[in-house]
Amino acid sequence: MGTITKKMSRQEIMDLKKRLAHSIRKESQPAYTYYQIKTEECTITAYTSGKVVFQGKDLSWMEPEQETSNRYPQAGSDEVGTGDYFGPVVVCACIVTAEIKDQLKALGAADSKQINDAKIRQIAPDIRNLCPHSVLILMPEKYNRVHEQHNMVDLKCLLHNQAYVNLKRKGFTLPNFRIVDQFVSEASYYKYLQKEPDVIRPIHFETKAENKYLSVACASILARDTFLRTWDAMEQKYDFHFEKGAGQAVDACAAEFIRRFGTDALSQVAKLHFANTKKALHQGCGSTSA
Repeated sequence: MGTITKKMSRQEIMDLKKRLAHSIRKESQPAYTYYQIKTEECTITAYTSGKVVFQGKDLSWMEPEQETSNRYPQAGSDEVGTGDYFGPVVVCACIVTAEIKDQLKALGAADSKQINDAKIRQIAPDIRNLCPHSVLILMPEKYNRVHEQHNMVDLKCLLHNQAYVNLKRKGFTLPNFRIVDQFVSEASYYKYLQKEPDVIRPIHFETKAENKYLSVACASILARDTFLRTWDAMEQKYDFHFEKGAGQAVDACAAEFIRRFGTDALSQVAKLHFANTKKALHQGCGSTSA
């Protein structure tokens, strides 16, 4: 059993929990802690003093190999939509070469979480034209079917790997340097892929990679732009405004959707395993219409 201790700010501690939300198997709050969570890889105890203790057999994801963000060519992948009750999960893999990096930087390419949606919509077409890329869209209806056999972490591993596979199948040469914005340990990532016929190796796993590697930043932007365009089409189809995220506003939005379109239609637009479904059904089943 390995142990790593880190000093983190309260915001970093809360961001860590949010990032690992879909892989938490058990959570508690011992005295003098913000939380103690258990994932498949390790137990994380976050103390109010700012000390965070990681314990587990595989802590390699905590100490990634040192790589330079200026290494080109590089391929990166990122996903969006996993924290949104409505809409799809989108994963993108993107190749960036030294020849186009300055053009991408001039566009303002950065992590999609750091720039607004209007800017993403503006620069995404240029990034698509400059960068070889592959985008996977897992719509809610299919998501709900496959989630019966695959949890969120499992799905993300499958989608990231498939995005790289698709790039290769399109005829592009994958760079030797490939980065995944880390959401699981390297060992667990490949464990989830053990039954896949084509597994892309090697992969460099690093947290907050979208802030360090231009290929991951561009993948993040293309994934977000695809998510937004798919969202637009969903709103147009139903002539209905959907709320993003998974908070109380989403509960009310889902309840209204049920009242207008019926319970069965919810599987076409939402990830049903989220807790929002139960809350929405409680609010919305009083008067449903097909």
